[in-house]
Amino acid sequence: MAKQTGIIKLKGTIGDISFYKTTDGHLARGKGGIDPERIKNDPAFQRTRENGSEFGTAGKGGKLLRNAIRILLQNAKDKRVTSRLTTQVLKVVKTDAGNPRGQRTIQGGTFGLLANFEFNINGKLASTLFALYTHAFDRVTGDATVNIPVFKPNVQIAAPAGTTHFKIVTGVAELDFENEAFAFDNDETAILPYDGNDTAIIDLTASAPANSVLPIVQVLGVEFYQEVNGEMYPLKNGSYNALAIKIAEKV
Repeated sequence: MAKQTGIIKLKGTIGDISFYKTTDGHLARGKGGIDPERIKNDPAFQRTRENGSEFGTAGKGGKLLRNAIRILLQNAKDKRVTSRLTTQVLKVVKTDAGNPRGQRTIQGGTFGLLANFEFNINGKLASTLFALYTHAFDRVTGDATVNIPVFKPNVQIAAPAGTTHFKIVTGVAELDFENEAFAFDNDETAILPYDGNDTAIIDLTASAPANSVLPIVQVLGVEFYQEVNGEMYPLKNGSYNALAIKIAEKV
């Protein structure tokens, strides 16, 4: 893979060279590779097939998680969240000690490896929300809770320039990776002023199915707004909103 330089940038194919644009700039690469049929059937590519199968498992799992929290994720994600999440889910798959290579699963792995995953590297929750808070999940009731004591927003939230208001959001998802299904619920504060006045105590609750035996993910985030002529607008199209996984657990 090579980077295109010069004034004129190409797109398309010339001979055996493909020209294309990515977030890293205009690139070029040569055609080639191994015959797909050989990869499917040649014993020499057994490891390749196993790795491909597990990468596919991670990709589907990451997609299920993204779809489950879509309501919140659409307001807080970066351009590479899909690939970053797939990479992290693949780490979970590789910890499955109960199935052979190529057949390892997400639910069989160390699911807690997803905890603290940041969906937006341009606005990480860990470097945005400094107010003390607690979060918990009760598998019997299905309640996922967040409690934030009184705090001063402009002291304990690192907001981007132009912020006039903010909102705290949370959600919980029950994930059925085998059947590619999910259940999701969310809760949020009102849009609050970003100033030096104390907030009220914040108590949020989102609920998953009671007594679930499936993997659970709880997310927490902050969304920023700018007030213009009495109307609230997502600040910079939400590019600095934060959202992270706080709990990732299975039975």
